[in-house]
Amino acid sequence: MTTLTLAKAINEGLRTAMEDDTKVLIMGEDVGKLGGVFRVTDGLQKDFGESRVIDTPLAESGIIGTAIGLALRGYRPVCEIQFDGFVFPAADQIITQLAKMPLRSLGKLRLPVVVRIPFGGGIGAVEHHSESPEAYFTHTAGLRVVACSNPVDGFHMIQQAIRCDDPVIFFEPKRRYWDKADVEKGASPMPFDRGQVVRTGTDVTVLAYGPMVKTCLEAATAVADERSIEVIDLRSLNPLDTELIYQSVRKTGRCVVAHEAPVYSGLGAEVVARITEACFYNLEAPVLRVGGFSTPYPPSRLEDHYLPDLDRVLDAVDRTFAF
Repeated sequence: MTTLTLAKAINEGLRTAMEDDTKVLIMGEDVGKLGGVFRVTDGLQKDFGESRVIDTPLAESGIIGTAIGLALRGYRPVCEIQFDGFVFPAADQIITQLAKMPLRSLGKLRLPVVVRIPFGGGIGAVEHHSESPEAYFTHTAGLRVVACSNPVDGFHMIQQAIRCDDPVIFFEPKRRYWDKADVEKGASPMPFDRGQVVRTGTDVTVLAYGPMVKTCLEAATAVADERSIEVIDLRSLNPLDTELIYQSVRKTGRCVVAHEAPVYSGLGAEVVARITEACFYNLEAPVLRVGGFSTPYPPSRLEDHYLPDLDRVLDAVDRTFAF
């Protein structure tokens, strides 16, 4: 066991992947000498050289386009998008090329590209630095989309994403980068396209991913004497581990879905629709959603009011018992 922050756990996972396969490359803005703005790639260029940890120009579309070419030549590029809001210049390459080329070639061409995106708020950043763009990519067929929430998953899931032959969008909750946990590096990880029950319960199911997992666990602890809340970390956003979700909802009869992104057309809408279709006769109440408001992400002084917190999660839980 080694105690690691989430940022360091991802760093160690990248290091392990690079040691295991010389075709693994890291590329992005300031990932080399600086080690990334969150220091997730700290020390990797020093140890593996500038040909494998590449400081790129400030051109997200160029980063992804170059990675596609490298993948076609047998490499496994890991691209860092410095902040979530910077991914949109790269959207054309991701959506029209990266996601579609394997099917366009009838599977003859594989694109094992990982796009790392620090996402979410809570760090007091300026505009374009606190977005939650996951729904854009879960809606894009051809992409795997995953989100880690803790150091254990950060260490293992980044390696699984790199080994995957499909393009992977890898979301990292930036306000959890400094959270610590014991990581057993030699452990056999669970598949990275599966969710995980992180707290068992019997009264209501709360589904979350990324930065909201910790918030939901804190909410469950706060009312443990009154409510038995089961918390599930979705981990994989596309594909969804629907069987795990259904099993839990059929047991509890109630469900709340929480994410930082705006509620309107967020990933929670898809989750609610699937639960309603598959578990309608097991539900004791409508499935409720907790999320951000349908506004652009606010200035840092207001983000505490914007971000879903423990009280908003528990309010939704209480409302499910009003039916």
